Amino acid sequence: MPTPSFAPLGAALRRRIDDGLLPGAVALVHHRGETAYFETFGARVPGGEAMPRDAVFRIYSMTKPIVSLAALMLVEQGRLLLSQRVDEWLQAFANQQVLLPDGRRVPAQRAATVHDLLRHTAGLSYGWEPGLVQDAYQAARIGSRALTNAQLTAALGPLPLAHQPGSAWEYSRATDVLGALLEAVCGEPLGALLQRMVLAPLGMRDTGFHVPERAHGRIAEPFAQDPQTGAAIALADVTVPAPFESGGGGLVSTAEDYARFLALLLGQGTHAGLRLAGRKTIAFMTADHLGAIPAPGAVLPPGYGFGLGVAVRREAGLAPRLASAGSYGWSGVGGTVFLVDPQEDLFAMVLAQAPGQLDALCDLLPNTVISAL
Repeated sequence: MPTPSFAPLGAALRRRIDDGLLPGAVALVHHRGETAYFETFGARVPGGEAMPRDAVFRIYSMTKPIVSLAALMLVEQGRLLLSQRVDEWLQAFANQQVLLPDGRRVPAQRAATVHDLLRHTAGLSYGWEPGLVQDAYQAARIGSRALTNAQLTAALGPLPLAHQPGSAWEYSRATDVLGALLEAVCGEPLGALLQRMVLAPLGMRDTGFHVPERAHGRIAEPFAQDPQTGAAIALADVTVPAPFESGGGGLVSTAEDYARFLALLLGQGTHAGLRLAGRKTIAFMTADHLGAIPAPGAVLPPGYGFGLGVAVRREAGLAPRLASAGSYGWSGVGGTVFLVDPQEDLFAMVLAQAPGQLDALCDLLPNTVISAL
């Protein structure tokens, strides 16, 4: 087979930069045991210096797979069961109620479990859609970076659920709750346990919940305004620690750091001779866990299910992007996306800070990379 050329990915990113849609980006493709493509484009800061390879990005929801892996490592150790009720660890989630469309509240038919948190079927929401759930989330300051994980769950637990647990998939604060639950299991802050369990063993030195002062000059920044809509862009201030260590979206990272994590997933729990998880654990994590559970809305495209922290391609067709059945990945709202294709022994990512371009990047990455094979 000829060696694939992943140059179309770079050409597509350059066009978007030339068109004023992206300030800059980093792209990396790892194929058959080698880094086949690793390039930088544009500027780290709009109008500033060239984008460096070690630029630090807010990866937002690409935090979720890392936290999910940590949870599964605790399952391997027998310290946590996926079948356990959330309220066994977080008392605020006891006796939850479900909000009906007419505004009435009814008791939850069953308690949400750790498994529900991992696959986003716990009945929680992000509160993005206008309505009573959003009103309740806003009144309780859900998502405020001033709240610790313990304070977040204390405020979130008593709020009404959007769905009966296990009845529907909705992208939600579930992984934030999972982060608080891991803190309860381990008796330490989420950032500390992630460093101990995943980040430090993998050598992910630039990954954490804030950027130390020595690395402030490597933080990638977005345009002040979205070039297409004119809306102001305000990403999280990651230069100082915040009380909220968000398991659902708080980490910063670099391409080389995140590649180490993806190499571990592609390597079935082993990377560079280090084993963090069993191969069957990774297979379990990256299998579809929804089955017939409905996933309304546009967050999951057609043809996709959801595993434990990642979207999983069920079949090659249906979705408007190229992919192999069994491939998986996820993205971050700031403009970052990754994919892993075990069938092709490949992983790839694009890191940018351009929220308005996220949907396009989620299509562009697989279309340019998978088509090169």
